[in-house]
Amino acid sequence: MTRPWHAIPIAGSAEALQSLPETLLRFDPHPYVALGAPYPPGSDPFRLRRSVVQRLLQAQTWLQHHADGVNVLIFDAWRPLAVQRFMVEYTRALPGVSEDQVLALWATPSEDPSTPPPHSTGAAVDLTLADAQGQPLDLGGAIDAVGAIAEPDHFAGASAGSAEARFHQRRSLLNDAMSSAGFARHPREWWHFSWGDQLWAWQSGQTQASYGRSAQA
Repeated sequence: MTRPWHAIPIAGSAEALQSLPETLLRFDPHPYVALGAPYPPGSDPFRLRRSVVQRLLQAQTWLQHHADGVNVLIFDAWRPLAVQRFMVEYTRALPGVSEDQVLALWATPSEDPSTPPPHSTGAAVDLTLADAQGQPLDLGGAIDAVGAIAEPDHFAGASAGSAEARFHQRRSLLNDAMSSAGFARHPREWWHFSWGDQLWAWQSGQTQASYGRSAQA
């Protein structure tokens, strides 16, 4: 499926992937590793481009100053094409999921260097919020959920004081934290943010992206 950001040219960068520091919370075990996704042996899926890691730390610092006891909680980071293919097929096999929903949720695992899936660049991260004990907060829908519930503003019209209003507030808080560090949010996924890839360039009005698909394993 062609995305509107695929027309953005990629400058290219040799900046290396870097493992996330221990100060950033992450799901353990990694959700896709637990499903059997084919990551290269010995590789760390919790890696991003060095500059993206630094911006993620900035977002965490912003949260510490604006929401006491709330932290970012990393779900997924760098994703090689083999894992992208695996997750497409995994979702396709789920009961009640249509092909249109599969194509809407997952970027095509394209080998074309001009249209890399965002996570293959090391510039995209899926994340949520956690409380002071490191437990995930409820943002009103699971990461990788299909359908309208994944849309960032799904609960925007909720009544004040309701659970749905709280979900919207938390989604907005996550977006505010990530935006403070320069990240752009996926227009259809409340959990997906990137900096430096084609989606980011398209969302932020840049003429080119910095990162193409990472060759690191």
